Amino acid sequence: MEVGELNLELKVFFMHESITSSPVKYCSHFLVKDWGRVGYEQSNLDQQALIHEIYEQNRAGEILFCSHDPVVTTGRATQAGDLWGWQGPVFDSPRGGRATYHGPNQLVIYPLVNLRFEQYKVFVKKDVTSYLRLLEKTVIETLQEFAVKAYQRCEKVIVNGEELEATGVWVNEKKVASIGIAVRRWVTYHGIAINVFEDENAFQGINPCGFSNSTMTSMQEVMGQPVNIESLKSVFLQKFSEKFS
Repeated sequence: MEVGELNLELKVFFMHESITSSPVKYCSHFLVKDWGRVGYEQSNLDQQALIHEIYEQNRAGEILFCSHDPVVTTGRATQAGDLWGWQGPVFDSPRGGRATYHGPNQLVIYPLVNLRFEQYKVFVKKDVTSYLRLLEKTVIETLQEFAVKAYQRCEKVIVNGEELEATGVWVNEKKVASIGIAVRRWVTYHGIAINVFEDENAFQGINPCGFSNSTMTSMQEVMGQPVNIESLKSVFLQKFSEKFS
């Protein structure tokens, strides 16, 4: 399980402007914000600040959409051989899991979820494993709306003699979305990276989550055509709300 630090019906959205002038949506119990392209380090700092707010106010949480410039992030389980030829920036992340790549070809989703919240219908509060599995199912159901037959593996696999966690979302024996979270004060942060568009430079010089970089695929590669990323966000919110309303 790739977990780090432990210490809607979409019918109506109410809009206002945040202090950064980016639009904010309300969906079920959650605020929804689209950060656009943001630096990975800045996104980590902003999540840390929001964790404190969510904990102190005891609210459900927030859903953050964004993308990053090309960067490799190392999780708490990263091994020395995971980066063998990457030439770009590297950031140490508090999330679980091993090294992975983030870039503009992805839709990154950071659900900041208060695991103490009392009003979830399906989700068991303070159950980190249940939360991680629900994230995977949410992505799977989202991709199904785009005719991508994805699945979760929920298992450990042996690759080159090494036991690896097969978390995330898979299609045709390849990985289309990575999931790695951290938890602080029972509020989750970090989360999901869906490979939306083809990018031959993505994952070069690393073993993402310990797997060969040839294991990675994208929605565009599977579908044979580009994806409308705004539609992808909307469908994700609908599926998320069904599990966390």
